[in-house]
Amino acid sequence: MTDNQLVYLYCVANEEPKLAKAVDLAEDLYLVCHRALHAVVGEVDESEFGAEGLKRNMADLEWIKTNASAHEKVIEQAMINTDVIPFKFGTLFATDESLKMMLEQHGEEFKAILERLANKQEWGLKIYCDLEKLRTGLLSSQERILKIDNEIKSSSVGKAYLLKKKKDEMIEQTLNERINKCGRESFESLKESSCEARINRLLPKEVTEREDEMVLNSAFLVGKDKVGNFIDVVDTLKMRYEQDGLFVDCTGPWPAYNFCGLSDGRRQNE
Repeated sequence: MTDNQLVYLYCVANEEPKLAKAVDLAEDLYLVCHRALHAVVGEVDESEFGAEGLKRNMADLEWIKTNASAHEKVIEQAMINTDVIPFKFGTLFATDESLKMMLEQHGEEFKAILERLANKQEWGLKIYCDLEKLRTGLLSSQERILKIDNEIKSSSVGKAYLLKKKKDEMIEQTLNERINKCGRESFESLKESSCEARINRLLPKEVTEREDEMVLNSAFLVGKDKVGNFIDVVDTLKMRYEQDGLFVDCTGPWPAYNFCGLSDGRRQNE
């Protein structure tokens, strides 16, 4: 490795990953092995991935999209035949030796994490809401809303104004109750089919690139032998809620970022 090269860490495994196909995704891939751990790494230019380079390139959306996609694909290729601890995009070391020092320092913790992740997969579940479709359905099906509608038609202007205000508040309350019930029931149903589960922050439309509002963003760690049961529950939820304007989106398997349990300090550049 030359002085202007850095070591880029993708993931750590407890068995040697098969990287034959991954070499087409990123240049100069190789393994750094220490304490029975196998780190999947690559060589990158300091001018591009060093502190100044990253600061400049992180403002370039195309650069981020291209490199982040390659990062994820390398990890996904590595996890085909072994369990891995994924590291975040842009985790860098000065040399192989500095990476080995990190593996030495955290080796036992990494082995414990890999043992916990053994034969499990991360699956993501997001629920999106078409608010207009849900609102329309509620207007035509909720007796209390239909009742207040009839009262408005037979009331004076002043009373009708107050009743309409009450109706709007009732609709918003019912909407929120329906959305919360859908999210709660979905999460709890899938949690029963999982080893671990967590709820993440909701993402804005600028990130999801969808017109519908995200109302649940969750992740589940699922035993490989239970994935079929997990997907069956997802399919049931889809059928239950889609007619109301609540859309269940399940994706996976993913690298287990949500369940590897690494502190921020070990997910940053070393």
